[in-house]
Amino acid sequence: MRIVHSMPTLRLADGGVVRAVMDLCGGLAADGRDVTLITCDDTDAPASWKSGGVGVPKVIKVAWASLPGGFFSAATMREIEGHLRGASVLHLHAMWTTSNPQIARAARRLGVPYVLSVHGMLDDWCMEQKRLKKAVYMAVLARSMLNHAACIHCTAEFELAQARKHFDASRVRGEVIPLVFDLSGFRNAPGAAIARAKFGLPDDGVPTLLFLSRIHVKKGVDVLLRAAAELVKRGVNFRLAIAGTGDAAYEQEMRSLAASLGLSGDRAKFVGLVTGDEKVSLYQAADVLLIPTSQENFGFVFVESLAAGTPLVTTKGVDTWPELEASGGATIIGRDPAEWAGTIERLVKDRSALRERGRRGREWALANLDAGRTLARFMEMYERAAARNPENPGSQGNHGA
Repeated sequence: MRIVHSMPTLRLADGGVVRAVMDLCGGLAADGRDVTLITCDDTDAPASWKSGGVGVPKVIKVAWASLPGGFFSAATMREIEGHLRGASVLHLHAMWTTSNPQIARAARRLGVPYVLSVHGMLDDWCMEQKRLKKAVYMAVLARSMLNHAACIHCTAEFELAQARKHFDASRVRGEVIPLVFDLSGFRNAPGAAIARAKFGLPDDGVPTLLFLSRIHVKKGVDVLLRAAAELVKRGVNFRLAIAGTGDAAYEQEMRSLAASLGLSGDRAKFVGLVTGDEKVSLYQAADVLLIPTSQENFGFVFVESLAAGTPLVTTKGVDTWPELEASGGATIIGRDPAEWAGTIERLVKDRSALRERGRRGREWALANLDAGRTLARFMEMYERAAARNPENPGSQGNHGA
């Protein structure tokens, strides 16, 4: 089976979707699959991928979509079609990339069935943002792309329930498979000492609260800062580490908000982008992860936190919130700062119970997120897609999730 993926950029700073695509492609290739990854920006692709080494994806860099509206030129489309010919299945990512319908149409002409991962972009919250623009895009381009897919891939049942509002579920199969998650760095975690030394987080009995994500308006940094200010008023002792980067103007806005709320020094420390062993260590140094997000799809940060043994608090804006809550390591609440302050105060007052939550969450993550099993499920999805007539995706009926 030859599998072709298409992803506009391979820049890890662009967020979790890029990482998800790279982890999936890398895992499939390491498992002996023939994987081609088409992109316009191969910045963070490993060198071996670019040179076409054994057991790794073959990265094909094409020109940016340069035509008005973000469409590929005819020459670039001919190049892409050359890589699609003879493929068993195409896997498209990035729902709102206007060149994706172009690639989908080319795949249909060539008789190549395609899977579309919507990555939470059809969630109710997302669809309300820039609503008119998305409605036009759906009517003109995206709905046809959705309704001619062999399969729409989601990472959670809650995500699929929202996505089904936007494609013909009587014709198109919807499947739920979690993203590939590499547990190796968490099975043999480095311990908290690295992060304590690097970020000034002493093991002195003061609870360490952690935010780790993009600093973006939907992530709720402002909610967390206001909750932290309320905790100060209540006399709760804590230190808050905010790890991540974002748009420079918005990040400065959050720093200014922290200062205006009197959250100086360790009360709210912005530590920047954290990766690798330092990130795992930071999870381990924290008593609890706090993400008051408006919307999240799979959310690597949540499973990473649980795999590191760190309990978490988040919202029903996360598509995987039922699974997270069932793990025993997550508390799910609303987005009101007062509710966050009350929940945090309750949790840090019983740190032994908090550690027990972390233990249960870690056990769940290690038992349920094995990468090998997840990759096998993706292969089953591709095999079902390849068996379908791409011109009539509903020929075998609606199999649901």
